[in-house]
Formats: sequence, structure tokens, C-alpha cells
Amino acid sequence: MALAAVTGTPGTGKTALASELSARGRSVIDLNRHIRERGLLGEKDEERDTYSVDIDGLNLSLEEYRRSDRMTIMDGHLSHCVDCDLAIVLRCAPGVLARRLEARGYGRSKVIENVQAEVIDVILCEAVESRMPVYEIDCTTMSVREAADAAEEILSGNTDKYLPGNVSWLGDLEEWF
Repeated sequence: MALAAVTGTPGTGKTALASELSARGRSVIDLNRHIRERGLLGEKDEERDTYSVDIDGLNLSLEEYRRSDRMTIMDGHLSHCVDCDLAIVLRCAPGVLARRLEARGYGRSKVIENVQAEVIDVILCEAVESRMPVYEIDCTTMSVREAADAAEEILSGNTDKYLPGNVSWLGDLEEWF
């Protein structure tokens, strides 16, 4: 195993988790920085305040990590879109996620778009469709250290309690749609 994705809706804790895993000695790539440094950003969607990304180019740019004997963890909400060995999808309760995104200064429409994506499992479904092994961690009430412990369990093969389907926000559907 050489490449693992840490993915999830913005605000679920990917960067904090990646930072903790790096502090524990894991090799980590900030995928957003990697994308910018390699000129893989496309056009900006002004309405949604996002950029398109050259996924094929991104996939090619990660080849050196795939060939490595050392596991590398990709931190980014697009990391599950490239060829990798497994994906860890971070999850967060919608109300908590909304507060986190508001604290970042996200506009109301961007908060709603991201919370709706979390409620209906968009990232999880995309990752599962890729056919790689996928696991999910509910980070709503976990400390960063606890989330890193859970990720380490997954990376060491102890995956049973992190299988997809363990987290559901469908009870919050009416509030966000």
C-alpha cells in the first residue's frame, strides 16, 4: 500500500487529521497545495467559489508516491478521485459542520451546499463508486488525537467498525433541504 486518501466534505477535519498524522511520522501530501504547485487548477466557478481541477493530470502527478514503499496520505476533498489504495472519509454532523464553515467565513449558499453534500453522503458515495476500500470516521465529537487513532487503526487493518454505512445524517434531511 503506497497511497491513501483522507477525504470528506470541507470542514470535517481533514487538514487537522493530516497534521496529526504527519506529527506521528506519516508521510502526508497537502493535495490543494500539490494541485496549485503543479498548475492543475482550471477555471474558477464564480457562483460556487470553486475551481475545476485536472483530475487526469493530478493522477499522473502522484505516480512517484504510488511507487514508494512508504505509505503516503493525501489530505484533500478530491483525494478519493485519484487512483489510491484506500480512502478514509471523515464525517461530521450537519449542524456542527455548518458552524465550522460559518466560522471560516463561508457564505450562506456555500455552507448549505456543503452541508447538503454531507447529509446525502456525496463524498462517501463517490469514494465507494471508485471500488477501492473505503472507511468512514465520524469526527463530530472526536478530538484530533482520537480521529488520528481511528485513522491509524484503519491503516493497520483494523477496519470493521469503520465500514461505510455506520454514519447517517438522513434524520437531518428536512432541516437542510
